[in-house]
Amino acid sequence: MILSAIHAIRSRGRQQYSQVEAPDGALVIASYNIHKCVGTDGKRDPGRIVDVIGEINPDIIALQEVDTRFGERKGLLNLDRLEREYGLVPVPLSKPSAAHGWHGNIVLYRKGLVSHVHELTLPGLEPRGALITEIDLDEQRGVRIIAAHFGLLRRSREQQARAIVDLMRRDRQRPTLVLGDLNEWRVGVKSALNSFSPAFGPLQPSAASFPSRLPFLALDRIIPNQPGLISAVLAHETPLSRVASDHLPIRTTLSYDAL
Repeated sequence: MILSAIHAIRSRGRQQYSQVEAPDGALVIASYNIHKCVGTDGKRDPGRIVDVIGEINPDIIALQEVDTRFGERKGLLNLDRLEREYGLVPVPLSKPSAAHGWHGNIVLYRKGLVSHVHELTLPGLEPRGALITEIDLDEQRGVRIIAAHFGLLRRSREQQARAIVDLMRRDRQRPTLVLGDLNEWRVGVKSALNSFSPAFGPLQPSAASFPSRLPFLALDRIIPNQPGLISAVLAHETPLSRVASDHLPIRTTLSYDAL
């Protein structure tokens, strides 16, 4: 029974990736826990991560674990290459540092203008944070991105989801996407992600993304606050993505017409 369920989840993720293409008038949105650039072969290779991002070709992507963990955090990616080859630049943080991100979270974008950035410290036993950015795509349309990496404890994840819901009370009408590794494998009433429901409603299915060599857990999520905002969420499963990190990237498309 369990093996059959795992096979069904993995098959659904592969089918979604092979069949879905970004239509005209849509943005490719992605999330990727890059595991500090350490692959399933035990090698730290930031270049492979950049190559996987190139495969996805996103317009907006949230990355987790982009910095070294201990001591003074330092960024691990070649940001110059990402801009030169793929036109992706990081959302600026309030304070410059050797780290790329906020608690390891970074948002890269290639279209639009950043109108607002807010670094949120999330509650819980572990140091965790969310990076909130508002990107104006043109004079009328924009999207809010909340990039986060939730904790390992269920109670912490509930608190972290509620903190994001509290933040949403200021402006629930703005199209918003939560992107990140939310570390929740449970579904149904036991899922900590139910704490999102006051601001985001029922969660749509996500593709299995962990572990990357045999994915059966949907730890990574793209969560919209409005129905019809995004297409199906799918896993980017390729020979390179299966080895570059212990997570697969996930992706979807965001329609301009829905904004």
